Amino acid sequence: MTALHEDWTVHAKCRGMEDALFPDAADQKRARMLCSGCPVRFECLAEALDNRIEWGVWGGMTERERRLLLRQRADVASWSSVLCGKQSANAAK
Repeated sequence: MTALHEDWTVHAKCRGMEDALFPDAADQKRARMLCSGCPVRFECLAEALDNRIEWGVWGGMTERERRLLLRQRADVASWSSVLCGKQSANAAK
């Protein structure tokens, strides 16, 4: 296991700015922009999806977007496996 997977939050672009990730509706776009290009975006999103976190922007997705994804893909048992596997495949390209 790499250090990146041991504690992904250490590498997050939003580290120390947690309040920015729980915006009101008008500021959601700004929070999502912070996620773009984050080296641990997929780990963050997987954390929110696997743990059914209801509030805030995680991995660039709002709570509404995550709820929709969870409904559409109710068959997924581990988002960490799905998303982190996708990240590894993209990095190999």
